[in-house]
Formats: sequence, C-alpha cells, structure tokens
Amino acid sequence: MKPLAMIVEDDPQLNRIFSLTLKEYFEIESFSTGDTALARLASVVPALVVLDLHLPGASGRETLAKIRADERLSNTRVIITTADERQAEVLGDEADVTLLKPVSSVQLRELALRLCGL
Repeated sequence: MKPLAMIVEDDPQLNRIFSLTLKEYFEIESFSTGDTALARLASVVPALVVLDLHLPGASGRETLAKIRADERLSNTRVIITTADERQAEVLGDEADVTLLKPVSSVQLRELALRLCGL
C-alpha cells in the first residue's frame, strides 16, 4: 500500500500538477482550502503534506501550526510551496522543506521521496 500524500493548493492547475507528480508513489488526496485539509487531518495521518501558504479558509501557516501541534502527525513531512519569499523564510524552520514557486515537478518528486524514505 502506498503512503498518503495530501496536496493542499488552491490553484487548480498546480494542485493537479502536484498530484500527478506524486501519484506513482503516493495515494493522493487533494484539497483547495485549509479548512477542508484540517477537517481531513482529524482522521488521517499522511506521510506527506504539500502545503501552499496562501489558502482560503485556514491559511497554510495556520494549517502548518496545527500539523506541528498534533502529536499524531509528528512523523508527517511538510513541503511548503509558495511564491512569497518572506513567508518562506519565516516558516522555513517549521516545515521540512520550503520550495519557492514555480516548483519543478522533478524537484518536488525527488524531495518527497527522500523525505518519506521511498
């Protein structure tokens, strides 16, 4: 069985690209708002979360804080994807990896596999 990866990205095209990039190695669940991702995180423990920072509903920053505060999710790896360089610097220590957009599919796949030990 493949590990679960959650894609939390409000741009439909990027959400699809990230999902397609990782679907060979992960079971994918995708979300376009922080609220829906947080609701799902209450009942699953993903291996990986690819997280945009500027989301409707709960922001990526709020979502990341809740992931890090939840002991069940202590082994969940988080890759932040953002075009906001300042936010990337501020949250760099809280995420496992921060990627500035535009994100290379190859880079995303390689980092995801390495972080999750695949």
